[in-house]
Amino acid sequence: MRKPSHTFCVAPMMDWTDRHCRYFLRLLSKHAMLYTEMVTSGALIHGNKERFLKFNPEEQPVAIQLGGSNPKELAECAKMAEDAGYIEINLNVGCPSDRVQNGKIGACLMAEPELVAECVAAMQNSVAIPVTVKSRIGIDNMDSHDELAEFISVVNSAGCTCFILHARIAILKGLSPKQNREVPPLNYHRVYDIKRHFPELEIIINGGIKNLPEAHEHLKYVDGVMLGREAYQRPYILSAVDKEFFDVQDEIPERLNILEHFLPYIDTELSDGTALRHITRHILGLFQSQPGGKKFRRYLSENAYKPGADLSVLKHAMQLVQH
Repeated sequence: MRKPSHTFCVAPMMDWTDRHCRYFLRLLSKHAMLYTEMVTSGALIHGNKERFLKFNPEEQPVAIQLGGSNPKELAECAKMAEDAGYIEINLNVGCPSDRVQNGKIGACLMAEPELVAECVAAMQNSVAIPVTVKSRIGIDNMDSHDELAEFISVVNSAGCTCFILHARIAILKGLSPKQNREVPPLNYHRVYDIKRHFPELEIIINGGIKNLPEAHEHLKYVDGVMLGREAYQRPYILSAVDKEFFDVQDEIPERLNILEHFLPYIDTELSDGTALRHITRHILGLFQSQPGGKKFRRYLSENAYKPGADLSVLKHAMQLVQH
């Protein structure tokens, strides 16, 4: 089993980091750690298990993010995920949406560190792969170093040794999930302080990181970095990750070359009944700020959704950016 490296990670993002997206991102970086969208324990136990767990071996290293607060259910789901081949289980203790709060999922759990510890312990007892936690640096009025340190200490006592910290608090009442990604101010120094407080733990920083130089700067203080929206909206940023963070000396792939390698996967998916738009929506930012990039994006946006859209649509879009 490949041991997870959290030096550079791409965040779990709802509606974005599905298996098509992850396959595409893996063509840009072979070593960045990838995460699924959050899958709730209820959906996995009572829903279409095969659909929620499905991924391609080429996506590795890939972790699954689970949402829930029932230790027994999470343990069951963790075992399913391990059996499916994921190399890490990540528990979502950071999502601020009202919908998941009502299900006692996400950032609201920061107020109940003992329950999070129970969940972690139950999952660790059911699997041999690592169990990690992704959280905010606080919620509402629980906004101090000491409170965050107490949360981490309690959860660590259950066996979690890797924490991914989004460097903003979550405002659970009054802000939308989108606002919660933008309104609460970033506080990177609190994450740095947590690493100093817990030097034995693996601390990964997330939130507002826009480029690789910023990622390198954070790595002076923490063990790993996690990019979210920037990696999705400007995916070519990942093409230099293996060279800069994993000391891989392979030549950085060209954008069109990446798509050439993506074509066989898309062809197979189309044959299996996947609609082209479900795949091409993830590549719209590949040519951002490049000659022909707007034409590429517009052509795919206008044509990939049409009934019967096939590889010829993407191949035509690719011709719009050839120099």
